[in-house]
Amino acid sequence: MRFLVRDRILGIGDDYWIEDDRGNKVFLVDGKAMRLRDTFELKDTEGRVLIDIRQKMFALRDTMVIERGGQPLATVRRKRLSLLRNHYRVALADGCTELDVSGRILDREFAVEYDGELLAVISRRLLSLRDTYAVDVVREDADPALLIAVAVCVINLAEKERED
Repeated sequence: MRFLVRDRILGIGDDYWIEDDRGNKVFLVDGKAMRLRDTFELKDTEGRVLIDIRQKMFALRDTMVIERGGQPLATVRRKRLSLLRNHYRVALADGCTELDVSGRILDREFAVEYDGELLAVISRRLLSLRDTYAVDVVREDADPALLIAVAVCVINLAEKERED
């Protein structure tokens, strides 16, 4: 399943729609402005909040937390030792599942894997639309909202790191 995401132009506080490959609006990323930490909500077309994404305030490394229904779902942070490419680790709340995110994050060319198995590919290479990238969810049983939230988190963390 393919989702098309328009890049945020002006930064936090911007809202943007995520569409399916037929152009139908599927999710809204609602950036919350005027907050001490980066905060996003992933909503459905009816305006219901599916996932909350927040920057963790007191952490040694930049960290983002993904929640569903007020319950922690995952924590996203950069791997400590990653010399050649951007690597991020997504620790799910169950305590034993980790997703690996690697590739050229700022170029919107990266993959999300679990235990060596590909879950999603994020790419703008095959699109003719400017300032848009695709989130291709490869596995049928994968949670598209979670994978989109992971992509939003790692892009946000990589952009913050570049600014610093």
